[in-house]
Amino acid sequence: MTVNFLKDALQVEVNGRVAKIELEKPHVLHRIQNDMIKELIQKLKEISLSDEIQIVILTGKEEAFFSEFRNSILNEIENENDFYYTMELINELMITIYSMPKITIAGISGRASGLGISLSLATDHILVDESCQFVMNTMEQGIIPVGGAHFFLERRLGEDRARHLIWESKTLSAQEAKALNLVNEIAKGDLNEAIDNKVKQWGRSPILAMIKTKKILGEKNRPYLLKMLELEKFALYRMMQTEDYQECCQAFKENRKPTYLGK
Repeated sequence: MTVNFLKDALQVEVNGRVAKIELEKPHVLHRIQNDMIKELIQKLKEISLSDEIQIVILTGKEEAFFSEFRNSILNEIENENDFYYTMELINELMITIYSMPKITIAGISGRASGLGISLSLATDHILVDESCQFVMNTMEQGIIPVGGAHFFLERRLGEDRARHLIWESKTLSAQEAKALNLVNEIAKGDLNEAIDNKVKQWGRSPILAMIKTKKILGEKNRPYLLKMLELEKFALYRMMQTEDYQECCQAFKENRKPTYLGK
C-alpha cells in the first residue's frame, strides 16, 4: 500500500510488518509548515495504532533531513501566539516519534541539520551513509536547538559533551558522529540495502520483547522529555528577542558574518 500526501512531499509504503516513510523532496523539512507537521503527526499516529506494523523506517532523498529552522519556520511566524502554536506542533511530533510502540529507524543520506537532527535522534536506530554530515549550527544563528535536541543529545553523549557540542556549532562527518554515538551505524555501501538488512535482522528477533523494552524506558523518560521540550520552547522565544539574534538575521540578509555582543 502506498499513500501520497503533503503535495507529493512524503510517501508512506506499508509492506507486511514494515512501514516506510520517505521524504520525497530535498529540503522538505527546510520548508516544513504547520499543516505539513500536522499531517505527519496524523500519519505517525495511524501507524502507531496498527497491530500489524512493528518496524517504521523514516528516510528520504539526499538532504531530506536538512532543516534550517531559523530561515524557514521562524521567519514565517508573525506573533507570539503563532510561535507557541508552531512549537507545540513540533513538540507533539517529537513526542509521537519517540513514543511510538514500534522499532524506528532513521536512514540519512547527505546532510542533517536543525529539526532534521532532532527527528533522527528521536528514533531508535540511526543509520547513515558515508557521505552524511550532521550540521550542528544553531548556535551560529543566535538561537538554541529545539525539538528535544537537549534531551536527545544528553541521552547519547552525557550532559557535558552535549553542552559543548551545541556550543561549538560543528559540522560532523559520518565517522565523527559515529564516534560520538550520535549515529548507530554507517552503511557499508548502499544505504537502502543496509536498511533492508537491519529490518531483516530485526524480523528474525523477538521484536515484541524489543518493543516492550523500548516502552518501559520510554515511559520512564517521557516526563523528562516533555519538560525539556517546554524549556526549549520558552528559551527559543527569549533568544528571538535578543540583539544577537537580530544581528544574525541582518547579517544573513547582507551575506556577512554576524558580530555578537552578548545582548
